Amino acid sequence: MNGANLPSVALYTHPACLAHAPDGHHPEHPGRLEAILARLGRSPLAPRLVRPEAPLAQRAWLERNHLPGYLDDARRRIESGARVLDLGDTYANEHSWEAASRAAGASVAAADAVMGGLVRAAFCGVRPPGHHAEAGRAMGFCILNNVAIAARHLLAEHGVDRVAVVDFDVHHGNGTQHSFYDSERVLYVSTHQHPFFFPGTGDADETGTGAGRGFTLNVPLPGGTDDRAFLAAYRGPIAERLQAFRPDVLLFSAGFDAHERDPLGGFRVSTETFGEVTRVVRAACAPSTGGRTISCLEGGYDLQALAESVEGHVTALAE
Repeated sequence: MNGANLPSVALYTHPACLAHAPDGHHPEHPGRLEAILARLGRSPLAPRLVRPEAPLAQRAWLERNHLPGYLDDARRRIESGARVLDLGDTYANEHSWEAASRAAGASVAAADAVMGGLVRAAFCGVRPPGHHAEAGRAMGFCILNNVAIAARHLLAEHGVDRVAVVDFDVHHGNGTQHSFYDSERVLYVSTHQHPFFFPGTGDADETGTGAGRGFTLNVPLPGGTDDRAFLAAYRGPIAERLQAFRPDVLLFSAGFDAHERDPLGGFRVSTETFGEVTRVVRAACAPSTGGRTISCLEGGYDLQALAESVEGHVTALAE
């Protein structure tokens, strides 16, 4: 595929991502992805989506970001019937390892498709989410860090020098920040509710260490943040930093729990703003990325708000 025949957006997903399910009530449940896929399926955007299947992640892809001992332990526990993987908020069932592996595999396949020129942008409609997963720990509904795994793959396999990760989830992506805290090749940018909010990381003075100093940009915002303040952060310091960094590829940790109707967040961001943030960030990066963008689903727990916001985000990816 080339030129004008390029599909607008690749949508990576897999039925295994729906089989990862809690025993009882939990905000992170299969209905989230079902709502997204249903909305995209009846959207005017639907004819412009290609739908490749998310592959299983290769072990080597995972080991670029996660400790081998953690991978062995998490898989063993899941396959032995464990129902909780951390202090209580990351559940598992017998399908969870495949779901997590497909979610990580989707991010790598999306990176390959974008770098191979098959598509300019890809959205990974997958779960479990990833940005809280540390190198050696499941956390915050997350088992494997999908965005971090994709970034590692881009650096290792595609000759990429600089990757930008922009995380607009209402929760700070502690796992992604820690993965690249000492690296000058990955710029991690996050807006999130802070202070006194899970996971407690993401102060403005957390900017990196060693060679990575200055390559983490946290923009903590108070509860009640509305569209105007949210967009101001992206149109101002975030756009400026992205333009200066000149990334080769843009990754989104796309969490939609900053929405005003979300039960887990405390922001007042409207549906339309997620599409606008996507446009602002892509425009800031476009001179160096040429539009190359990979987005991975993170949070968002009001089903209608989530589905509508994802549609706006993916529509902006297709522009």
